[in-house]
Amino acid sequence: MSRRYGARELIDIVLDEGSFQSWDRPADISEHAPDYRATLAAAAEHSGVDESVLTGLGRLNGRPVVVVINEFQFLAGSIGRAAAERIVTAVQRATVARLPLLAATASGGTRMQEGTPAFVQMIEITRAIMRHRAAGLPYLAYLRHPTTGGVYASWGSLAHVTVGEPGALIGFLGPKVYEALEGVPFPQGIQTAEHLADCGVIDAVAAPEDLRGFADAALSVLVDTPSAPTLPVRLTAPKAPLPAWESIERTRSHGRIGVRDLLRYGASGTVRLRGTNEGERDDSVLIALTRLDGQPCVVVGQDRERQDQHQQLGPSALRAARRAMRLAEELWLPLVTIIDTPGAELSPSAEARAMAGEIARCLATMASLTVPTISVILGQGCGGGALALLPAHEVIATEHAWLSPLPPEGASVIVHGDTAHAAELAAAQQVRAADLLAHGVVHQVVAELDGESPRDLATAVVAAVARSLAAGRVVPDHALEESRALHTGQAAR
Repeated sequence: MSRRYGARELIDIVLDEGSFQSWDRPADISEHAPDYRATLAAAAEHSGVDESVLTGLGRLNGRPVVVVINEFQFLAGSIGRAAAERIVTAVQRATVARLPLLAATASGGTRMQEGTPAFVQMIEITRAIMRHRAAGLPYLAYLRHPTTGGVYASWGSLAHVTVGEPGALIGFLGPKVYEALEGVPFPQGIQTAEHLADCGVIDAVAAPEDLRGFADAALSVLVDTPSAPTLPVRLTAPKAPLPAWESIERTRSHGRIGVRDLLRYGASGTVRLRGTNEGERDDSVLIALTRLDGQPCVVVGQDRERQDQHQQLGPSALRAARRAMRLAEELWLPLVTIIDTPGAELSPSAEARAMAGEIARCLATMASLTVPTISVILGQGCGGGALALLPAHEVIATEHAWLSPLPPEGASVIVHGDTAHAAELAAAQQVRAADLLAHGVVHQVVAELDGESPRDLATAVVAAVARSLAAGRVVPDHALEESRALHTGQAAR
């Protein structure tokens, strides 16, 4: 468990030295009853602050950022009307100034001494947060120990990227309250940052000392302008196409590059996001905020290292992919999808969890995006699981990548009653990258060179993606104009 820092200490750790400017006016406690005024005065003396929330403007590696930070030592970080007003005002100012927002919670929830009038202020805070998001502005949240009740059930759970403090208690219902109401202890280990990250409720766990670096990496994607691509573009033309089956075998071989190689060799400032943010996680899909050769984007990649007969691409993986698609649209970031799957999960469980529906919803969501989109068929492109990430404005394929309605073996069973004709069916179905290029399914093919390293091919693929993004070739002009008009209108509102 990491050291617990107060609000002012956390400000000093995360923000550039001396950059914080408070936006808080002294809290007015004159309207409260004498006994509650005494409680507030004692809390101020104990904590060294006049309310449970500090707000203001600071800089993080030179970037302006609005911060909202709980002080747990002031009445357990509880949110009364004065604290709620501070939060709402800070978020509104961030929206008007078009600045990113960083919140750090540590709270038992709404303030019981102020009852329902304080409780309903969570609605106003939520309303302000959602207007900030609707303006296309980034919101990062750091859930510290403890974060419970109305704070967790409102602004603590509405960020684009959510990080937990190591060992932090994070939960809707405080365990002491549960035990008092139910007569039994709450199960241990459920309401911890680590467990919630494992479940796909939050994105990561980071010590306070690491929060600055994590937020800096996220903001480098969400806020900073693109830089000119520097990776060399591969000008070598693909060779005469090999037989389809030979390409299929190459993409199935051990050592074939995957999405992790693209991020390892061609990306910087990568921030991994976990799961759906709604309690589902499937690592067969990797989602991340990153800069591919200097181009900020959201990446959704089918991870070949996490797919086998025991872990297939399931419905929750596609729900995580749709979360990434929505993030890209809301934050006006390009979306890059990496297709590399032997096929979606085929099981009674997948049927019950809406496998077909999730493929359809991915298709519908991605086909409706107004931000620039690129799909990369990196290796295996099998069935509906591949199709779900395909409808981009531009499609790039590696030379030996392929796309088919079913695994060739399955197609052979349907047509011939056995798997012996798989190679023959693959050729007849025109699954190769060269065939896809000829039919207009693929717009660009990256040559694969004999004997090259995974790094060489990965950087060649990233270079192709980055050049297309930098050149603005991945969205028709009319779509760009409509999208810009939409986002400008949202910001104005």
